[in-house]
Amino acid sequence: MANEPGLLRVCVCHAESAAAVWQCTLALPPRATVGDAVRASGFEAQFPGRDAWALGVGVFGKSCQADTPLADGDRVEIYRPLAFDPKVSRRRRAEHRRAKAARMGRERPAGLL
Repeated sequence: MANEPGLLRVCVCHAESAAAVWQCTLALPPRATVGDAVRASGFEAQFPGRDAWALGVGVFGKSCQADTPLADGDRVEIYRPLAFDPKVSRRRRAEHRRAKAARMGRERPAGLL
């Protein structure tokens, strides 16, 4: 996949929102790591004040450390903070379902959705 022999071609991306995605395609030397890719991408210059490692970094959706080796064609993802807590959201949906069932005349035990 690399244009030049011996180089790894990787993509570093960061989604600021669902509509705005920043990405940078790089050619790195063999044995490059995720940390090398994040530094070479210019993420710090593009997003001053944001620490990529505090947000979380992964390769194809799997969280990883800076010393993780890269393979040709990898997509390095810099994550964004969650907009909501998934546990809170799940509880709200369950309460909504219980309330809907009660309005329809069915009473559900608290443990069942």
